[in-house]
Amino acid sequence: MKREAEANAESDRKAKEEVDKINQADSLIFNTEKQLKEFGEKIPADKKATIEAALTKLKEAHQQKDWPTIEIATTELNAAWEAASKDLYNASQEAGAPDGQQTQEGEPTASATDNVTDVDFEEVKEK
Repeated sequence: MKREAEANAESDRKAKEEVDKINQADSLIFNTEKQLKEFGEKIPADKKATIEAALTKLKEAHQQKDWPTIEIATTELNAAWEAASKDLYNASQEAGAPDGQQTQEGEPTASATDNVTDVDFEEVKEK
């Protein structure tokens, strides 16, 4: 049994690698379609077309189980999303906070009218 496992180790490794590629492609296809629905209107048309072309290529390679093309299409799709993400980020930064203040999500903004003072205090306990 041990010899059989050793003899089949290479084919098992290859089969596992193929299954991992299929799962990654499935996940990338699903997430891309979801993000296109969510952010599609905000993505510039040229970037969206590039993403959709790479997505189509990945879907076709996925159906045919063409491993080299899956890797290429995955790389292209990730690069297309990276470029679109930069545009989305830059657009959100340009929209920005009022008065030119840039904030992170969840961080409160301080305006010029806020007057915050640090004070020392002493806690007095009654007996």
